[in-house]
Order: sequence, then structure tokens, then C-alpha cells
Amino acid sequence: MDELRIDTSDVGKLAAQIDQAVTILPREIRPVVQKGALNIKQDAKKRIGYGGHAGQYAATIGYESEETRTGAWAEIGPDKEKQVGGGKHRTPGNLGTLLEYEYGTPWSAPKPHLGPALEAEAPKFEKALEAVMLKALGL
Repeated sequence: MDELRIDTSDVGKLAAQIDQAVTILPREIRPVVQKGALNIKQDAKKRIGYGGHAGQYAATIGYESEETRTGAWAEIGPDKEKQVGGGKHRTPGNLGTLLEYEYGTPWSAPKPHLGPALEAEAPKFEKALEAVMLKALGL
């Protein structure tokens, strides 16, 4: 009877690469997340414009990001607490339902900006994330 032999040495090497990548990836992913968040923020501001009340609204759009034990996250959008400008031209303390700008109301047309900015950035973000992952795996 013939003997069946299976070489699993490559599986062990891959397991070692994955173990190493798991320790490297969280700190390597955060810059990718931050760059994506910055791009989305800037694109959303361009899409909403800086005229009139919307200009004050655009100035409140920002992002926060944080590295976690397993990766990173970012939150992008208007900060309801941020006040911009002074006198009658400053943003109000409460910008009401900020979703009105994105989706509109029965009295005002929508002005999509966050959703389209996210969609525009997604392919670039995915490509950058893939590059970081392949580098961490040594591929």
C-alpha cells in the first residue's frame, strides 16, 4: 500500500505570519482610518458648501478616531456642541436635527454630503486597508 505524506510546513509559516500581523495591525490600521475620515470630512464640507447657514454647519463637520486593541474606528459628522463664529453669525448651540441637511424635510430639499463622501472614499479606503494587511502578513 502506498503511503500518503502531507507537507504542512507552509501552514505553520502562515500561522506565524498571521500571529505577527495580529500584533502589528491595530497600530498600522489607525493611520488608514484617520486618512479616510479626514478625506470624508473634507469632501462632505465641499459638498455642503460654505454659504449662509449651511456654511456655519459645514464648519461643525469633523471626526474623531481611536485605536483599539483590535483595530481602529472613526466617527465623522457634525458636532452639535461646536460653536463657530461670533455674534449673529455663529452657529447656534443646537443645530436641530442635523439630518435635515442630508435628507431634507417637507420644507427643504436634501443636500446629500456625508453619504456621498463616504461612498467616494470607500474604494480608496479598502485599497489602503488591503495594502496594510498584505504588508503585515509579509505578502
